[in-house]
Amino acid sequence: MEAVCMVSFGRYTRPHFYLLLIILPLGLHTVEGVWPLPQTFTSSIERYPLNPQAFYFGYGRQSAAQQGCSVLDSAFIRYFSLIFPDYTGNGALRFFEDKPFNIEITVDHDDCESYPNEDSSERYNLSVSAGQASLNAETVWGALRGLETFSQLVYQDDFGSYFVNKTEIDDFPSFQFRGILLDTSRHYLPVKDILKTLDAMAYSKFNVFHWHIVDDPSFPYQSQTFPDLSSKGAFHPMTHVYTQSDVRRVISHARLWGIRVVPEFDSPGHTKSWGKGQSDLLTPCYSGSTPSGAFGPVNPVLPSTYQFMARLFKEVSSVFPDSYIHLGGDEVDFSCWSSNPDVRAFMQKMGFGVDFTKLEAFYMENIVNITSALNKTVIVWQDVFDYHERIPKDTVLHIWKGIPASYKAELSRMTKAGMRVLLAAPWYINHISYGQDWRDYYNVKPLNFSGTEEQKKLVIGGEVCMWGEYVDATNLSPRLWPRASAAAERLWSDEKQTSSVGKAFPRLQDFRCKLVRRGIRAEPLYVGHCKHEYQGV
Repeated sequence: MEAVCMVSFGRYTRPHFYLLLIILPLGLHTVEGVWPLPQTFTSSIERYPLNPQAFYFGYGRQSAAQQGCSVLDSAFIRYFSLIFPDYTGNGALRFFEDKPFNIEITVDHDDCESYPNEDSSERYNLSVSAGQASLNAETVWGALRGLETFSQLVYQDDFGSYFVNKTEIDDFPSFQFRGILLDTSRHYLPVKDILKTLDAMAYSKFNVFHWHIVDDPSFPYQSQTFPDLSSKGAFHPMTHVYTQSDVRRVISHARLWGIRVVPEFDSPGHTKSWGKGQSDLLTPCYSGSTPSGAFGPVNPVLPSTYQFMARLFKEVSSVFPDSYIHLGGDEVDFSCWSSNPDVRAFMQKMGFGVDFTKLEAFYMENIVNITSALNKTVIVWQDVFDYHERIPKDTVLHIWKGIPASYKAELSRMTKAGMRVLLAAPWYINHISYGQDWRDYYNVKPLNFSGTEEQKKLVIGGEVCMWGEYVDATNLSPRLWPRASAAAERLWSDEKQTSSVGKAFPRLQDFRCKLVRRGIRAEPLYVGHCKHEYQGV
């Protein structure tokens, strides 16, 4: 039997004892709003009251992690506030029955002080019954995903009382790599907005932050080895930079949510800002026989180019602990290279003729070798594969071009060559349209291409990209959420169970309201309202 309670809202107390007895049976329901949908999920109408003053997180006796585990101890503090958003700790919520509720966490491996990686298990099992919940996982990262699910199972009745239903869940992601790209070069994003995005990513069970940190417009990464890159290449050398401390803060915050941080330093194109702080790095363009004063991509013919890159990537590899690094390699404009007499002479010497894809291949192979020597696994945009470049078999190819027909052909071609693949083409979420475009992101089927089962295992996941031409801190969150969450469910959940947009809509609407209540400026899906509307920052 549920505890009859008195809920105090400020100075207004409503002891509706008889009213509660009438309303409670009518209000029995199960929670529909778990997002992304767990792999197996059974829930009944049997429900249990939760009192924030008698709710406890704890470690199981057999757990490899115990009190003092930085990842889980901090998660308990965060999730208490997410589970009981109205609780202020002043005793305003009073129960006649004070039954305790314990959530016991048991993990097989003590990876409390490590970073999540490409092989980290996120599987968990959650069982909720009277007075207790048991959460079992192989790793602390799986336990974090289970805590998120539990937080979404808790709901309030019309009087503010908290409940959770009897539930059994066994859950794991369909894809290991579930990423969000943020572009901090076209517009600088303050650190607090990146951290807020990491929070929202965890609510949707994303696990990789792809930090497209520099590009043509600006170079905000403050390098210790080459400080001029940001002092001359950032929009402003003091206010629009990411210091080493800022980067550590982002990586640390991400780790506590079980999120990897993969930096991208894209070259040889997309490097105009690099040239401002590093002379002789970019190729001088020519008009006829004289320099035009303009500069093109990185100069691939000078030994100094590779010496600079080796030193820069040595620093980047020590600053970013993840084993992956993104080297770009896309959209290289060959016109400047073709205008430069030194580049043309180098091409003849190397036997490349006038095929500039061979020159880009030469450059990328050198850069990949530099980062491979630093024990990094490389991600490159699909252009690198399209130019038939010789790259290590463990390189991950990132598909960004094309309509479904063309990216399905690319998936077939790349996996047939034995390469691992990451799909981003259908999730360029910076493109906006009127109406419910989240449906398009939801309906993507990453494995719907011609290939064997072995080929399909090479698709390691997908990524939502938020390019920054028209996005800064003012509109980042509403443009990203909850549209990105549609892709999150596609990458986490079982495709057969989540094939209906119509069935997904009420859950996503409910989840969007959860995001809003948690302080995320998630835009509405359609006409309607949230019980708790956005209250500002």
